[in-house]
Amino acid sequence: MDKKLILAVAGSGKTHYIVNQIQKDKRYLIITYTETSKNNLQKCIIERFKNFPNNITLETYFTFLYSFCIQPFLADKYKLNGLLFDSNKDMYATNFRRYLTNNKRLFYNRAAKFTEYTGLQNKIIKRLENYYQYLCIDEIQDFAGRDFNLLENITKANINYLFVGDFFQHTFDTSRDGNVNQSLHDNFEKYKDRFRKMNFDIDPTILIKSWRCSPIVCNYIRDNLKIDIKSHKETNVQIRYIIDKSEIKRIIENNDIIKLFYEDHNKYKCWSKNWGKCKSENDYIDVCVVLNNNTLKLYNENKLHELARITLNKLYVAISRANRNVYFIAEKDIKDYKIGK
Repeated sequence: MDKKLILAVAGSGKTHYIVNQIQKDKRYLIITYTETSKNNLQKCIIERFKNFPNNITLETYFTFLYSFCIQPFLADKYKLNGLLFDSNKDMYATNFRRYLTNNKRLFYNRAAKFTEYTGLQNKIIKRLENYYQYLCIDEIQDFAGRDFNLLENITKANINYLFVGDFFQHTFDTSRDGNVNQSLHDNFEKYKDRFRKMNFDIDPTILIKSWRCSPIVCNYIRDNLKIDIKSHKETNVQIRYIIDKSEIKRIIENNDIIKLFYEDHNKYKCWSKNWGKCKSENDYIDVCVVLNNNTLKLYNENKLHELARITLNKLYVAISRANRNVYFIAEKDIKDYKIGK
């Protein structure tokens, strides 16, 4: 049984790495969190094999959790009606009311716990062993809450494991339920220790270099965000803070340059997204990172690394979308572009 955790950086080719490990005579289950990541994996698999091979199953996490782990064992018994992507508001619910709505839908953040409550986890392990020889997980850093506990348990199956992710791109959680694993992503070393306890070999070197970001951008991330990232490229690019009004206007009105906001990007008249929502996207050339007041203050003090962890991760995601130049603009300098100002 082989267990590997590959710690990657932005733009290092996580998807291609997973796909390149696939052997035609082995059975694979590949899981990722978002539909965007699933689509990227599917595209990469088809590019490599010219079709989608029968020995590969590709699922988003919650499809795997419900359709593979729960439905075959309990759907008929409890007349289950799928997942509800909402949390149980009844803090005093007991027994099955902790997990199920009146119309038999499972609360998504309790679904992993439901497998434990109903004694399914050993059955899930056996089912994995029957169907697959490899379990591969992309974007492993997004697994949190009770879902991470389920992951710890099912890695007892006698199959091979390849998990790939970027700890510092943790901007989403599969789910949250109270304080379960609330501090999981607070400390990088402690995070790695959880995998060591699962007997994983951890490799932080294979995917340490980005194919997307230039050396200048990587150096900026290392120096200012304190995230270790290097580059395969040799291109000379710019990373600048823009204060000239005419240049701000040119950038904001240029629909070839994505504007990335901490939040509420849709309140501005420009091509934009929020920092955390552009993860898994690789096709931006130049990016404009809009700094809110708190981030601007730390930027001016050369203390961006002191941002709250989730904010720092989102900023890292935003900066690392750039295939070429990065422009910083203060949100206070683009008030004229705010809708309904």
